[in-house]
Amino acid sequence: MRRLLALLILAAALAPGTWLRQALPPPSYDLDLRFDQVRLPARAELAAHLAPFELEAAWRLHSAHEDFGSYSALVAPGKGRLLAFSDRGFMLGFSPPGSPASPPLIRPIHASTSMLKKNRDAEAATIDPASGTIWIGWEYRNAISRHDSAFSDAVTVEPAAMRDWGANSGPEAMTRLADGRFLALREGFSGTTEDRRHRALLFPGDPVEVAEPVSFEFVGPRGFSPTDMAQIPDGRVLILMRRVVWPFPPRFAGRIILADPAAIRAGEPWQGIAVARLASVLPVDNFEGMAIAPREDGRLTVWLISDDNGAALQGTVLWKLVLDPADLPAANRKARERPARLPEKSD
Repeated sequence: MRRLLALLILAAALAPGTWLRQALPPPSYDLDLRFDQVRLPARAELAAHLAPFELEAAWRLHSAHEDFGSYSALVAPGKGRLLAFSDRGFMLGFSPPGSPASPPLIRPIHASTSMLKKNRDAEAATIDPASGTIWIGWEYRNAISRHDSAFSDAVTVEPAAMRDWGANSGPEAMTRLADGRFLALREGFSGTTEDRRHRALLFPGDPVEVAEPVSFEFVGPRGFSPTDMAQIPDGRVLILMRRVVWPFPPRFAGRIILADPAAIRAGEPWQGIAVARLASVLPVDNFEGMAIAPREDGRLTVWLISDDNGAALQGTVLWKLVLDPADLPAANRKARERPARLPEKSD
């Protein structure tokens, strides 16, 4: 997020008439959530970049509600429902098209939302599907909070292992594994000249209760930062990554990386393989949230949502991807020994 914000601020300064001087409507608290379907490229174009994923549909979400937008994390609690969390401290609950309809809602993540950025910047989220308990990763404070399914009770910790992750480059991707362990990835790179390595932690249990995680580094494609992560049924994880292609107008490229937590070793690099390329010929935006939901046919629905950064030239885009796990590359416990690379063209 740090590099992204710097580029967007520079772009805004270069074009104040189209960005900073955008006319603002009066505040509204009417949650008139609308889904405008996005026209997709030809199937061959989609397959060339996304196979083995199938992009079933894409929408731009709209609402005049004052607290709508800026979604940086996504979970799927079940029954077709999605919960998106914003870096302004709000949660959006909604049913995407094709799911059983239920009223959308917007509410603060915490009962009393502080106006301070360091107390509002939710960037990662994960859920225990059995209990509905949700954990949220917070930048600036480099903290993790745990919430019950009703968001009526919360406990927050600031793990010592995250203390030096930076003010705006902290826990951007986090997932609870099926065995109860937790993975957390830092958005920022490990050094000022580094463009692949990110500090990472593997907690042996609930991070709110367990103090000593395993420390290692995640190595991704050059110039990309992790923005979200979720586990698939065979135990591996999908990691969503993003980079800015041009500062103005903002364009984004993405990758989906397949990696195996069984390959994690303390102090060693952990890598995966790129299985999808989110290029600019697709309806790509600043994707920061990903959630996975099982389907009755054994396949998976992979949801992606974008953070609009409050910018006039960006939007809240929702993708519905379909994946058959059998179509992924075979499990490889030595994935950490191979670089996660795909050709960088067509971003």
